[in-house]
Amino acid sequence: MAARRPVRRRWHNAGVIKGIHHLGFTVRDAEASAAWYTEVLGFRRVGEHQAPDGAFRKVFLRHDSLPARLGLTEHRAGRKDMFDETRIGLDHLAFGVTDRADLDAWVTRLEATRAEYSRITTANSIPGAAVVVFRDPDNIQLEIFYDPAWAEPA
Repeated sequence: MAARRPVRRRWHNAGVIKGIHHLGFTVRDAEASAAWYTEVLGFRRVGEHQAPDGAFRKVFLRHDSLPARLGLTEHRAGRKDMFDETRIGLDHLAFGVTDRADLDAWVTRLEATRAEYSRITTANSIPGAAVVVFRDPDNIQLEIFYDPAWAEPA
């Protein structure tokens, strides 16, 4: 009986995932959300796209310290209810910082932009981590998260 050759799976040579390229959020009002992400989080507008038939509109944002692009999509026929993390899909998005003092700086920025936020609390999933939680205009939960493993050497 001939020896069996190992089965080659198509994904075997799939390559390494390098990071997150972009995030796409469905929002009720792309302009209002883009203005909020710009004012509150310091993103900048880098483009937009409108479907030829007007079915959707997208605004693209970038942040100087984040390699991933953020896309905000407004669907003309989409539901206009607020985000609810108890439904299947996205629960929240956490932006990471490399220094615990950065959380205090973000709280100052959130206060200055009148964004509602939680007090800084200890994260329950990673020892030594801390988090501040807030929500965008569509109620998507966002976090600024300090993980000691990300700390820059002194």
